[in-house]
Amino acid sequence: MPEELNLDYSLLTPEFCLAGLAALVFALDLFAPRFRKEWLPYLTAAGLVAILGLSFGWANKESDFAGLLSVDNYTTFFRVFFMATAAAVALASAQFVPARLRHPGEYYGLLVLSTIGAIYMAAARELLTAYISLELLSFSLYVLVSYAKFDPRSNEGGMKYMLLGAFSSALFLYGLSLIYGSAGSTFYADIASAYAGGTEEFDLGLLMGLVLVLAGLGFKVAAVPFHMWTPDAYEGAPLPITAYLSATSKAAGFALLLRLFSSAFLPVLDDWQWMFAALAALTMVLGNLVALQQHNIKRLLAYSSIGQVGYMLMAVAALSSATASALLLHLSGYVITNLAAFTCIIAWNNLTGKEEIADFRGMAERAPLLAASLTAALFSLAGMPLFAGFLTKFLLFQAVAEEGFLWLSVIAVVMSLVSLYYYLMVIKELYISQPEEPGRLPVPALVNGLAVALVVGVFYVGIFPRHLFEAAQEATKLLFA
Repeated sequence: MPEELNLDYSLLTPEFCLAGLAALVFALDLFAPRFRKEWLPYLTAAGLVAILGLSFGWANKESDFAGLLSVDNYTTFFRVFFMATAAAVALASAQFVPARLRHPGEYYGLLVLSTIGAIYMAAARELLTAYISLELLSFSLYVLVSYAKFDPRSNEGGMKYMLLGAFSSALFLYGLSLIYGSAGSTFYADIASAYAGGTEEFDLGLLMGLVLVLAGLGFKVAAVPFHMWTPDAYEGAPLPITAYLSATSKAAGFALLLRLFSSAFLPVLDDWQWMFAALAALTMVLGNLVALQQHNIKRLLAYSSIGQVGYMLMAVAALSSATASALLLHLSGYVITNLAAFTCIIAWNNLTGKEEIADFRGMAERAPLLAASLTAALFSLAGMPLFAGFLTKFLLFQAVAEEGFLWLSVIAVVMSLVSLYYYLMVIKELYISQPEEPGRLPVPALVNGLAVALVVGVFYVGIFPRHLFEAAQEATKLLFA
């Protein structure tokens, strides 16, 4: 524990602003006339973008708050990452929420509050702080997944997510208690120092603690065999929340995993490296093979995201400065791509009310810009050249292979080829199958603009990744200093 606590609250200014934004959204929903509630998503997005800009004030600075939270380039990277993601989801929800959900203020307020939890998961440098941050994110998501309370699928998905989430949180907390018992501290730096001196006296307790911590976090990122909640939660949740789950929930889990295992558990690398390698292989294989059998677009993307988690787990298994920066780059490209895909799917659902893969037939005739954007996103997820997914996967697989895990990279390449098949099946429906009804659909300009902006981001990461990769390197080099 630090001898002198730095209680400089100005370090947490972005999070205080986010809490104020959530309170403002709640208040406007409560007191504003009904017709003005249609402005809530735009207010939320504008507030998030403004606070995102404010966060750059802490770039290239290194400090901490009370030894509990780091404020450095790693935290700044994820502040920008999570706020940009929440802003995109808020805009994608603008037409969906008034038509399908009630109480929009609570919806957008919870979106903002969950962003605070995600940021603190990345910033935490103490076990209980990490746990509380994880629970803030998780409880917000439990409510949001079951937010369509008149939809039985939403109730079922939210209930499964909450029950399994509570179980995984208990496993994670029990694992933390074993780590505390063996290391004598909950601070990452103190844990690393305790383990650097040898673990002969508490080897079993350490191993059990690592297993339980990995099981708890494995649930949060949907790694096999802790993925059981994912298809039902993705299918039952309102579509924008499915997008949010696939982006922020996973990214926050990996942000915590990366800082925790590079800061606290690096001295006992040999004790946990094999666990991550095995989970990565299982997750890649099961996620991509089961995705081949899906007929609902949300369930297909659920299993696709499980396969993507396998690729990301490889970076933690082969943990180094190179794999960590490659992971952040891949995570950024994946989230931009996934948001582009879900923006198109949400727009199609708003216009047709359908979400089966077969219901997307003829989309190229009825909404050509949406079809082109969705195709670009699916090609990127598959890892085709010129798209973000190709370059980020290439750098990630190469970094993992250079750390001695060539066999994992080979499995990842094979599974990427498998994924191309089920993405092409969706694209076939868009362009080859005939539409059920003739005529163009009136896609709102905002939706088209958001989809195009995200697709531009996909190509930017795929063709000009230098600036983002340098930001990822700056963010992760502190973890291995």
